Amino acid sequence: MSDTAAKPRPQFRNIGLAQVAFSYRLPLAGKLSILHRISGILLFLCLPLVIVPLFAASVAAPQSFAWIASFAANPIVKLVFLVLIWGYLHHFCAGIRYLLLDLHIGIDKLSAKKSAGVVFGVSLALTLVFGLKLFGVL
Repeated sequence: MSDTAAKPRPQFRNIGLAQVAFSYRLPLAGKLSILHRISGILLFLCLPLVIVPLFAASVAAPQSFAWIASFAANPIVKLVFLVLIWGYLHHFCAGIRYLLLDLHIGIDKLSAKKSAGVVFGVSLALTLVFGLKLFGVL
């Protein structure tokens, strides 16, 4: 008889957010999945609350466009825009990865780990480029 039959497997129920954040180690693909959901929620909530009203105000009249331009020049507003840019780029890149997974491309463990790393790298690199452009470095 083996030892594994004598020891019952541990059961984890009602895992709290603190346990997931500090003691449970997710693989890279799991972290990507959680950030994909967070970026989707961010974009969903900011679309009607931030993006559409700012766009509507910017096309209403030249004076409102000038006000939006001066408002967007504030560094704190630029940081908020940078977070929105990251959310969009991360959600877009991860979405392409999930479409490929739905087509059964890259579903083995090693390929999934590599593609998660590629998504993180590409989305952060693109965010850096757009951030440099946003802050006037490029």
